[in-house]
Amino acid sequence: MTRFTGPGVMAGHWLRGLMLITMLSALSGCAGLPSLEGRTATVALSPEYARTSAMGKVVTPLADAHPGESGIHALVDAREAFAARMLLADAAEHTLDIQYYIWHADITGTLLFEALHRAADRGVRVRLLLDDNNTVGLDEILSALDAHPNIEVRLFNPFVLRWPRAFGFITDFSRVNRRMHNKSFTVDNQVTVVGGRNVGDEYFGATDGPLFADLDVLAIGPVVNDVSVDFDRYWASRSSYPADRILPDKSVPDLQALAASASRMEQTRKADAYMRVLKQSELVTQLRNGNLPFEWAATRMISDDPAKGLGEAAPEGLLMAQLSEIIGTPAASLELVSPYFVPTAAGVEAFTALAESGVDVRVLTNSLEATDVSAVHAGYAKRRGDLLSAGIQLYEMRATVDGVERNKSAGPFGSSGSSLHAKTFAVDRERVFVGSFNFDPRSANLNTELGFVIESPVLAKAVAHVFETRVPEGAYQVKLDQSGELYWVEKSADGERLYRKEPGVGAIKRWGVSLLSWLPIEWLL
Repeated sequence: MTRFTGPGVMAGHWLRGLMLITMLSALSGCAGLPSLEGRTATVALSPEYARTSAMGKVVTPLADAHPGESGIHALVDAREAFAARMLLADAAEHTLDIQYYIWHADITGTLLFEALHRAADRGVRVRLLLDDNNTVGLDEILSALDAHPNIEVRLFNPFVLRWPRAFGFITDFSRVNRRMHNKSFTVDNQVTVVGGRNVGDEYFGATDGPLFADLDVLAIGPVVNDVSVDFDRYWASRSSYPADRILPDKSVPDLQALAASASRMEQTRKADAYMRVLKQSELVTQLRNGNLPFEWAATRMISDDPAKGLGEAAPEGLLMAQLSEIIGTPAASLELVSPYFVPTAAGVEAFTALAESGVDVRVLTNSLEATDVSAVHAGYAKRRGDLLSAGIQLYEMRATVDGVERNKSAGPFGSSGSSLHAKTFAVDRERVFVGSFNFDPRSANLNTELGFVIESPVLAKAVAHVFETRVPEGAYQVKLDQSGELYWVEKSADGERLYRKEPGVGAIKRWGVSLLSWLPIEWLL
C-alpha cells in the first residue's frame, strides 16, 4: 500500500525534528564542560637531561658550535615530511610532545598513531594535544591511546556533545568558534618539526601535489626548548581537557586493533610510496651521524597565548603583536605565501602604504579553482582590485591536480587538500617566517597559531627565488586592464593565455563567491 505524505504529516515531522533539536541543544548547554581539578601536571624534559639522550649527544655539540643559533632543515617534499615524523617517533627515547589542528584516521594518520603506540610501549612518555574540531570519528582510537599508561591525550576547546557536533556551535559558539591551529612535533626536547602541515594523506603527498604545496622545518638548538615550553603552557591551559573526561564512557578498544589496522594499511597499494620513503629516507640516520645539512640562524618562536582560545589573551600575548615587533617594517621587499589570504580593509591599507614607500610586495594564494573554502576566497576577491591598484603583485595557484576532494572532517573552518597550503613570508631577503599563521582574520583574532621567525638571508632569498622562477609556471598572475577590470595571465611553454573571468570554474561558483563577498562574514574567515 502506498503511504500518502501530506502537508500535515510533513509538518508533524518538522515539529518533532525541531523539538529534538531544541532538546539536544538544551542537554548540550546543561551538560557543560567537566572540571579540570585534579588534572595531571607534567612538563617537558629538562634541557639538561635531554642532552644525555642519544639524540642529545648528537645535537648538543652541533648547537654548541653555533651559539645563539638554531639549526633549520626545510621539509619541502611531502613524503619526506611524513618520513621525518615517523622516523623521529621511532627514534624517541624519553618524550614525544605533539600538537595538531587536524589528524585524520587515514593511511598516514593511522601509521603515525601506531608509531606513538610503539614509542609508548618502549617507555616513551607521549603527550598528544589535538584541537577537538577535527576529531570526528576518532573517539575510539583516542580513548585507546589515552588508556595506555605512557600516553595522555588532551582535547583543546572540546565539544561536550560528541554528535552532532554542530550543536556545540549553537550552544557555545563564542568558545568553540576559537580553535587551536598550532602544529608541532617534538622529540626528547631535542628535535622539533614546525610548519603548515597537519596529519593526513593530503598533507603528505597522497596525490602528486603541485608547486610549494606545503612547508615544514625540522629544527635543533635552543628554539626546540622554546617550543617545548610553549607546548607546556598549552597543555596546562584552561582550554585543554583530558580526553577521558570528554570522550564517551564505554569499553576501550584494544590497542592491538590499531596495530592490526596499521599493518593492513602498510600492505595497500596506496601505502607503497610511503613505505618506500620510510625505508629509503636517511634523514634520521644523517641526523644521528651529525651530517644532516642545517641552515644555522637566530630563530625566534612566536605563538599566541593559549588564553586566546577563551578570548582572554592580552593584545601583547598575540602572535600578530610579536610578529610586528620582530619583523618590523619591510624596507625593500615582501614575498607572502598564504593559502587563505583575507587582507581586510586594514590589511589593504597597510599593504598600500608599503607599496607607496617603495616596497616590492608579492602575494601567492589559491585561485578559486584551487581553494577548498569559497567563502575565504570571497573575502580575498573583494580586495583584489584595491591591492592591484596599489601596485601589489598577485598570483593565484592553479589547480593542477584533478580529482582531489576536500576531506569532510576538516570542519567548517578547516584546511585540507587544496593546491597551496604553505604559510610563509620573506622580508627584505633577510628573514623568513614559517608556521601555521594564515593572513586572515581567523588566524589573527580567533585561532591560536605558532611559527618561527628565522634570520636567514639564505632561506629568505629561496622564497624570493620561488616567486621569480616557479610561481609563474604554476600560478595565474592577476592584473588590471586600463579600464580597471581584472584579468588572469597563465604562462606556459606555449606562451601566454588570458582569462577575463575567474579561470577553471563555472558561472554558478563565480556567482556564489560574488554573493558571499557581500555578506558580513569577513571576521569569521
